[in-house]
Amino acid sequence: MSIERYQLDDFNALGDPEFRLLVRYFLREHHPVDIINPPKRLHWDEAEPWYMTLAEAGWLAPAWPREHGGMGLSAAKQLIYMDEFERFGAARTPDHGIMLLGPLLIRYGSEAQRAHFLPRILSGEHIWCQGYSEPNAGSDLASLRTEAVLDGDEWVVNGQKIWTTLAGDADWIFMLVRTDKSGKKQEGISFLLVPMDAPGVTVRPIDNLDLQDEFSEVFFDDVRVPKDNLVGEVNKGWTMAKALLGFERIFLGSPRQAAHALSRLRLLAGHVGMLDDPCFFDRYTQLRLDLADHEALFEESADRLRRGETLGADVSFLKLNQTSLFQRITELMLEIAGEDGGLLEPIEGNRDLNPMGLFLTARAATIYGGASEVQRNIIAKAVLELP
Repeated sequence: MSIERYQLDDFNALGDPEFRLLVRYFLREHHPVDIINPPKRLHWDEAEPWYMTLAEAGWLAPAWPREHGGMGLSAAKQLIYMDEFERFGAARTPDHGIMLLGPLLIRYGSEAQRAHFLPRILSGEHIWCQGYSEPNAGSDLASLRTEAVLDGDEWVVNGQKIWTTLAGDADWIFMLVRTDKSGKKQEGISFLLVPMDAPGVTVRPIDNLDLQDEFSEVFFDDVRVPKDNLVGEVNKGWTMAKALLGFERIFLGSPRQAAHALSRLRLLAGHVGMLDDPCFFDRYTQLRLDLADHEALFEESADRLRRGETLGADVSFLKLNQTSLFQRITELMLEIAGEDGGLLEPIEGNRDLNPMGLFLTARAATIYGGASEVQRNIIAKAVLELP
């Protein structure tokens, strides 16, 4: 099918089964075969063809309204889109501009900011990274110290960000900066847009445990940014940043990550001759039951979104439960892989047999998007109402 066949005026007019089939056909027809289920996060040069295919089809921004170049999908259709992309093993593109910045600009940005930045995100001209975490402000993000001081018509930025995903590929960074030190730490934080090629910006790659350079630390030394690059109101960045978390939490709590690992566990068991081992099969069956429980839990939250309801703090259960299950699955993978479990590359070049890669991904999953300890605190305070 040609790309034009997938450009509809109103995707929400389709029934859910028809839309699900449409997404499946689109992926089957247009996703590059060589990057299905990639073993690592793709850099821009690797993901650009797929990004541009999505852009040409108008499928790059499922949650954006149609007037801003998005698909305008309802919450129910977004869940189907997400589910089918994960089920297929679609490669994740550098999507901070699509998933995070775009919705924020649509909601809080000025007309000039929307007119300038949104089309450049959709065209791939601007690739964005996120500047939130700092060396002493990761889980406790409100303790950030990178500051921006207004000097005439410019903000002067000084500080450091760390664990900045794909910073080396990005043209711009959206970041939280401290613009007032006098109040509570959640106050005095603003949301600023900074070009990565501005004088004073330095990017240093960080090799992670599987020797990939997905992350970087970024330094800002007297970086001057136009006053108009601040989004929303001064000192209201914390409120804006929190507004992005609802759909991100349910995305991170999707069962597909654990389901993918469980399918790879079964393949690995077949490879090493463990499928008929009763001890292994007992543990494997328990993991399958745990996954079924999580899928049911996920569907409860998904149904609330479909009904147009707002997700509460209890959505943290999803992220906490999914990442714990993901870890337990990959721990069993290493156990049965034996000496091959120590390989940083897939076994015999088969990327479906990559126990160490999945094991390391599962370690990170309990940290990014809000560490497990933070999720437990949210549940304790906001759900269980503990002191």
